[in-house]
Amino acid sequence: MAKDENLNIAQEFIERQSAKKPGRPVFNEMLARIEKGEAQGIISWKLDRLARNPVDGGQISWFLQQGVIRHIKTHDRSFYPTDNVLMTSVEFGMANQFILDLKTNTKRGLDAKAKRGDYPGRAPLGYINDSRIKLVAVDKKKSKIVRRAFELYAEGNWRLEDAANFFAENGIKTKGGNPMKRDNVSYLLSNPFYIGLFRYTGELHEGNHEPIITKQLFDKVQAALKARSKPPSSPANHPQALCGAIRCGTCGMMITAEHKIKRQKNGNVHEYTYYRCTRKNKAVRCSEPPIREEMLDRQLSNLLKKYAMPADWAAELTKMSERDEKEAAQSTTALVQEARGEIQGISQKLQRLLDAYLDQDIEQETYRSERAGLLLRKKSLEEKIANPLYPSKNHSLKKFSD
Repeated sequence: MAKDENLNIAQEFIERQSAKKPGRPVFNEMLARIEKGEAQGIISWKLDRLARNPVDGGQISWFLQQGVIRHIKTHDRSFYPTDNVLMTSVEFGMANQFILDLKTNTKRGLDAKAKRGDYPGRAPLGYINDSRIKLVAVDKKKSKIVRRAFELYAEGNWRLEDAANFFAENGIKTKGGNPMKRDNVSYLLSNPFYIGLFRYTGELHEGNHEPIITKQLFDKVQAALKARSKPPSSPANHPQALCGAIRCGTCGMMITAEHKIKRQKNGNVHEYTYYRCTRKNKAVRCSEPPIREEMLDRQLSNLLKKYAMPADWAAELTKMSERDEKEAAQSTTALVQEARGEIQGISQKLQRLLDAYLDQDIEQETYRSERAGLLLRKKSLEEKIANPLYPSKNHSLKKFSD
């Protein structure tokens, strides 16, 4: 265009920032140099390449009206100070409206996707964004690491630092390529995405993606996070099973128990309970060493075998156990039906809650909070239906046969 119009190019500017927001450094430099008189015009493919926001568009229009810019050349037309300002304003206005419409339509599309249960964002650790189906899928390798992290945190006395070390040992890093920190781990362990739910624009949604962990395990981890976030207090003397029931065989004093925790460099946490003599007998120098709880249990089991249950008693208790199993199965069926009824009630409550929110009878914060509570309860009930829990027959019979 410059060659055809016989225009002299003072300098070429390449602006890499989007024209939808003001404050672009290259654009501002270009206008500043034009204002100094280093050039009198601009060549651009289209006017909307220069500005798609009212601030920058207004500045160009003002410079054009004042004669600071004497000529703007695009591929299909030219703009001069003597032209009707309406034409320039319309083109800049159309460019700005295009951005607004694009933003609105994009948000509308993402909202619709979330309501369908499809997560409209980047999948968290343990999942991948499958470009083929445009949905979130489970990452078979990393999902196992995430699941194990939840299990270990729920089982023992893991700290957030222990979990971070566990992820580091398994080669897991943040999206920025940095090692996981306390905040990263805390966010991961609190993310309902792993039980089939997800938050979008502050609202909890039911997802179509496959859960990695159960709601029961998630609740255990939340309880552990809450308990371990409290400031440390002085250790309490928790009651132990054998304290007060056994005396030392050497000095006759009562025994006590001590709980020990061993943390390994690989993140594993081992807990042990030792029983030892209180050694309060000043007349006897007791030399009995501490003993692990497991070893003491075996000694007591061997001792109690002398008092094993008679065979006829065991047979009668086995019959009673079988009757209990049948009753438990019937009770489980009733509980499943009750859970299904509650789920149906929750669905109705969710609809009424939405109606109240749309009618502006409740605030947005109330709507989101109550909706989240209902969805979490629904998830728990669905797990109960899928995995009805009652004592297994084999487990009960084994107790009597032992």
